[in-house]
Amino acid sequence: MVLRLRTGSVWRMSDGLDLDAMLARFKERAAAVKRRQMPPVEGEARKDFVRQAQLDYQDYALIADSTPSVTDGVLTFTIDLRASDDGS
Repeated sequence: MVLRLRTGSVWRMSDGLDLDAMLARFKERAAAVKRRQMPPVEGEARKDFVRQAQLDYQDYALIADSTPSVTDGVLTFTIDLRASDDGS
């Protein structure tokens, strides 16, 4: 697998893909959303900000809690959406 970066350089899968580190970064991003301070906005802008923060947290948390795998060069994130035994 070869990725062309915006800088014009090339990143190859053989350069290493640390899936654990990637999941840790997504976990930190989810935590950062929770720590994000509310800007001084009102009305619709405030609602939009809160909604976007909720979506950001959801997206980052889903990836952070996933199980990644690479099979035949395809990166897959498995996310178990079933309710746990405790009903959550």
